[in-house]
Formats: sequence, C-alpha cells, structure tokens
Amino acid sequence: MNRLQERVLTHLEQIYTYLAPTQRQVLAEQLLEEMQLNDQDINTGRQPGQWNESDIYLITYADSILPADTHPSGPGSENNNVSLQSLHSFMNTHLQESISAVHILPFYPWSSDDGFAVTDYSQVDPRFGNWGHVESIAKDYQLMADLVINHCSSSHSWFQNFIDGKSPGKDYFVTASPEEDLSAVIRPRTSDLLRETDTVNGKQFVWCTFGHDQVDLNFANPEVLVAMVRIVRQYLDHGVRIFRLDAVAFVWKETGSNCLNLPQTHEIVRLLRTLVEQAASDALLITETNIPKRENLSYFGNANEAHSIYNFSLPPLLIHALITGHSRHLKNWLMSMPPAQMGTFYFNFIASHDGIGLRPAEGLLSDDELERMLTVMDKAGGEISWRASDHLTQRPYEINISLWDAMSRHADHEQEGADQWQHQRYLCAHTILLALEGIPAFYIHSLLATGNDYDRLKASGHKRHINRHRWNAQALQDGLDNPSSRHARILHDLKRLIAIRRKQPAFHPNATQFTLHLGDAIFAFWRQSLDRQQSIFALNNISDQVQHVPLSEINLIDTDDWVDLITGRALDMKPADLVLAPYQSIWLSNLRP
Repeated sequence: MNRLQERVLTHLEQIYTYLAPTQRQVLAEQLLEEMQLNDQDINTGRQPGQWNESDIYLITYADSILPADTHPSGPGSENNNVSLQSLHSFMNTHLQESISAVHILPFYPWSSDDGFAVTDYSQVDPRFGNWGHVESIAKDYQLMADLVINHCSSSHSWFQNFIDGKSPGKDYFVTASPEEDLSAVIRPRTSDLLRETDTVNGKQFVWCTFGHDQVDLNFANPEVLVAMVRIVRQYLDHGVRIFRLDAVAFVWKETGSNCLNLPQTHEIVRLLRTLVEQAASDALLITETNIPKRENLSYFGNANEAHSIYNFSLPPLLIHALITGHSRHLKNWLMSMPPAQMGTFYFNFIASHDGIGLRPAEGLLSDDELERMLTVMDKAGGEISWRASDHLTQRPYEINISLWDAMSRHADHEQEGADQWQHQRYLCAHTILLALEGIPAFYIHSLLATGNDYDRLKASGHKRHINRHRWNAQALQDGLDNPSSRHARILHDLKRLIAIRRKQPAFHPNATQFTLHLGDAIFAFWRQSLDRQQSIFALNNISDQVQHVPLSEINLIDTDDWVDLITGRALDMKPADLVLAPYQSIWLSNLRP
C-alpha cells in the first residue's frame, strides 16, 4: 500500500465508520481506479498557490449570450444550440486581456433551477453545444464547472431506477419517515422537506433540501461517492480544472441534527481535495456554502479542504454600505476575517446568478438594518425570496435584483428612479472588489451593467430570473458599439480598473491586508505585496458627500513617491487633506509597475 492509498483510507475511516476495514480498502481502490491513480504515490512536488494578482474570474451561464439569430424568450430557447460558441467569441473579443478563468454554470441537461437539477452529469446540454465547445474554452481560460454534489434531478435515470428498484440508483437517495422529528434541519427553501414517492417497494419519502425536483443523494452509500468521483474524472478529462462544490454543506444527513456542516461533510471535501490535486496538480476546489461567516470559514480546514471559499458576507455588507453611506459593519467584518493561509484564497464576488444572500449577514446587520435594506431594494425593483427557519417561520433568504439596479439609489432618498450617482456608486463597488484580499469574480451581467429582466421574471415566475438575462449577441454588440450606452461605459471603465489591478503585486490574493479607520464614510484598507516592496492604500468614499481625509492619518512613508494608480496622478504631500468626491476611489501606491 502506497502513501496515497493510506491517505485515502484515512479519509474513509472518518466518513464510513460503519464499514469493515476490508470494505474500506476495496472502496479506496475503487476511488483510485476511477481517478486513474491506482498505481500512483503521493505527488510531493506540488507547490501550493498557483494564483496571483492577474487572476480574474468571470461567472456566466452557458446561454447568457445567445447566437445573433436566436431570440432570448421563453425558459429554454430551444433553437439555441451553439451558445457556448457565442460565449467563447464574446470572451475572446471583449475579455481576453481582462479574465484568466471562467465559471460556466451548469451546462449539463437539466429539468429545473437553471441547471442545478441535473438529469445527466456526463453530457453537455445540446441547447448549449457539446464537449468540444467546452474543451475549446478550456484551452483559452481556466475552466470552472459545477459539481452539483448534494442532489440530482428527479428525472435523472438514477431516480427512475430508485422508483423501479434497479441499480444504479435504488439505494442512491436519502429517505426518512414523516413521523420523525426533522424540525432541526436547516434549509434554504420553504417547501416540504420530504417528497412522497410511489416505488416498487411502496411509498417512500425522499429528502429534498432544495425542492421536490432536486432529490438528495445518499452519500452514506459509498456507491454514490464512487459515482461522483467518476464524474470528477470525466470533467478533468474535458479540461475542467476548478470544481465548484455546489451546496456541499448539506451532503451528509443525520436525523436529530441540523444536517448542515457535519463532520462527514468536511471529510468528503478533504477526500475530494486529495484525489483532485493528485490527479491534476493545477486543479482546485471551491466550496459554495451560503452560510454565516464562521461556518463558511470552516471549509478552509487547516488548508486541507477547499482551496477557496466564497466570501458570501461581502455582497450584502458592501451593498448595505453603499446605499447607506456608512461602512461600520463592512469594516467590522473585514477586521474579523483571518488572512487566508498560503495555498488557499478568498473567492470575492458582489453579484452572481443567485440573489444577494442574507444568511451571511446574520449577526452582522440588525433586523432593523436588514428591513431598511429590503425596503430600498424593493423600491429599486427587486424581489425577496424566503426560507424556513428553525421554528418553521419564514425569514428573508436573498434579494433578487441586478447589481446595476441595486446601486440605483441611496437609502435616505425618496426620489423615484435612479439618482445621479448610480454609475459612480456601481464603479465604487467594483473598485473595492478588485482591491480586497482574494481573487475577484465578475458576474457577466455586472460587467455589462445589465438591468432587471422583468420580462423573463414574468414569463417564468422564478424570482432569480430577474438577474439572469439572456443577451442576443448582436443586440449586445450593438450596445457595446455605442460608446454612450451604459453597457459600453461600464465595461470600458471596469476593464480599465482590471488592467491596473492585474499589474500590482500588492493585490496578490494572499498579500497582506489591514483595515484603516478613517471614518464611517471612508472604507479603506492597506495592501502590501508578499515581498514587501509595494504598498497600496485603497481609499473609497462610500457616501454621496465629498469627504476629506487627513494625510496624517494614512501613515504614508514620506521618502516614497506616491501615485494614485487610478488617475495616474502623483500625490502632492503639501495639502493637509485628500479630497474624495462622492463614491470616488483612490489606490495610493509607492510603486507604479
């Protein structure tokens, strides 16, 4: 037995305590065979940390940009059979110098939830393209794909086999009795947890964390783990190098617990990391755990679980700061965030295909502050999604709104429509995103300043569709060709900021970061490169009023020549104050690479 086998066995001993040692040995051999690692020892030459300041991620659906001859109406756009090709063309035309990686949301056949109810993990949905299109994108960009690990579609062949009592599938799903006390289970939805299903073995009550078309897989059955690892190997073979573990916090169930973040769940993540990084030295795991901060941080483990975690508290806190003009909560949160260990990084985002998650703001924003934020987002045209709490009461789960519309107004103003600062407020949000410790990720509709899609919301009735617009490629290009359109102006401005960021060693994802205290209206922090040669003071006026910042409070080394990287202007040390216009950002650097 080599060291890799021993390590895999160590993981399996923690997960499957009820298996005999010989059964765990057979399981370890199966997993290594599926990953094509059965004769390989541990790869000790791997260097942790394959990322730097030039890394920028794009988040997009496979059909966010439809071919020019396709109309983006209806839930399926049936004629859309080359949208992956349209997406690739858009990236190469507009983003080749701006992004290093792309997260293409589920591109597999699916039955609901825009891809997250997978009917066949091994295929590309023909409405989007084929594996050749996926591989072509993977040659030009690091490719991130979803491993929808907690559940599959009720239309998946596994679930049909479950109903018919056949393999594979008959033991693949979690079942429970409606007589059991499941009130402690934490869920992001308000639907019934158990789905009554007629099978050849009589009525079964199947566990559905997210909805009745998304049935939870039973990882207590080792065959499910083997099947999922087989899928991981296939994705690697098609060029995927970054795995987003969707809803991974829910994968292990124990009656009587809240079924969230259980020890076996963490061990499964550690096992997957062992297998993935041995199969491909440049492969990464990112956990999608939309939960409060402390629980989210636990998925770093001791730098032996996820390579990266989503910074879920950032979107609600940053948006709250920008619409209220005070950064107290954002600043307190930033001070409480530990630096990511080398070999790990924060995945920073402020908009995505989902809404603005509110669970990560629990304990950070008061109920009154949250209610005020919901009121502002409602006025901006947003919708609210709800979840069931411990006592079966409903609490707000997320705000469904485009980031462009979320940035349209100040909480204290009663005017109808967007105020005069929407563009500046929007850029300020992304300037902060680009400067924070970690790797920034841009939702495609944030790069394009796409507004609320009320037509798609009305057509589908799904609240999240308000921020899942499908662009016709020609209509989008027409908009970008018009330099006065907001889409062209925002994309131009963001690409310029990205280009600056990608050259700064102090913006390395693991570079030092300290929070500065310059008043509630100024959100500021200091970054220092790993070699300590470059310092950047990132100052952001998050209010709609001019702000004066005394130079004496920034502690600039007066023997250095300081320059604002954003404007290119050298800093004049003679005035006592820096003056920041509403929503202006400054990146003061002692180096201009």
